[in-house]
Amino acid sequence: MPISAAFVPGLELSRILYEEAVRPLLAEACPGLRYTAARIGSGSEVLGFDTPRSADHEWGPRLNLFLSAEDVGEHGERIHRLLAERLPKQVRGWPTHFRHRDDALDPASGHMETTDGPVDHRVSVDGLGAWLTGRLGVDAHAAEPTVRDWLSMPQQRLAEVTAGAVFHDGLGALDEVRRRLAWYPDQVWCYLLACQWQRLSQEEAFVGRCAEVGDELGSAVVAGRLVRDLMRLCFLLERRYAPYGKWLGSAFARLPMAGDLTPSLRGALAATEHADRERHLCDAYEAIGALQNTTGPAEPVDPARRPYHGRPFLVLHAERFVHALSRTVTDPELRVLPLTGSVDQWADSTDFLNCVGSVDASPY
Repeated sequence: MPISAAFVPGLELSRILYEEAVRPLLAEACPGLRYTAARIGSGSEVLGFDTPRSADHEWGPRLNLFLSAEDVGEHGERIHRLLAERLPKQVRGWPTHFRHRDDALDPASGHMETTDGPVDHRVSVDGLGAWLTGRLGVDAHAAEPTVRDWLSMPQQRLAEVTAGAVFHDGLGALDEVRRRLAWYPDQVWCYLLACQWQRLSQEEAFVGRCAEVGDELGSAVVAGRLVRDLMRLCFLLERRYAPYGKWLGSAFARLPMAGDLTPSLRGALAATEHADRERHLCDAYEAIGALQNTTGPAEPVDPARRPYHGRPFLVLHAERFVHALSRTVTDPELRVLPLTGSVDQWADSTDFLNCVGSVDASPY
């Protein structure tokens, strides 16, 4: 059945699904059951980036239900069947029935169609601890994450747990978990900042060196890598988790300093000659260095551009920021680690980062 409903942000659809359908059904069928209802985890709507385009893939009225471990075993399957049989077929015109079979897709309605029978719904029923372990590799409800836990959790996953919406926290646990995971402990933050500046220090001179030997393509590729690292550094300085590539630019645009910094980053990417590329990058270096000095935990460092030793390239010499930040890292577990940082800083494979929780992806 083609869908003609007006687009409604996914988080709003989730709220309506809970308040108008799931909550009344649970009150009737499971009176006294303690549960938490939320919309967190994967999905563009959790981070607030869904658009009408999102409706073609696993988007619609979705909800997370969390029960105690005991109640999952006793009631989980019954609740899933209850919802399949009695959920409304649509919420604000959007089907609660999800389909996976590619040969049955309706091109007008994407993967979702209504049904005359039970709905293949997306209301998950899980124990909170098991769900957190599956998403993050650690049960952040049972205990404070360790240093190595923090370094092993991808920022995209942390964003998925701390963003979205909680509609009812009857277990009294999810809100506390989200507060616990809202941002890195200060010592981990200092270490990650040092590691991010280290990434810049390793390649900032390559933009000029590539161009010097006639490799403009290589110079542009390095500049693109540096722009991405600068953006991710801004997220760290602003204490915001950086999402994965699809939403990195959209999320960056929401940062307070994005308006002033974006022209320099765009200029570095658009430049066709080394001199312009270098100038735009140095403008960005200086702006972010100044931000580090005003908001970061280390002693201020002169953010002005300067020659790269005796070579005719202008850089920041970002290792100066690395040294200043490293001096603030006093945690003995962090001080002995190399400046490779968290899993996001040393790995760049979507498949690898998505396997957290299903295998031991930790390098530590």
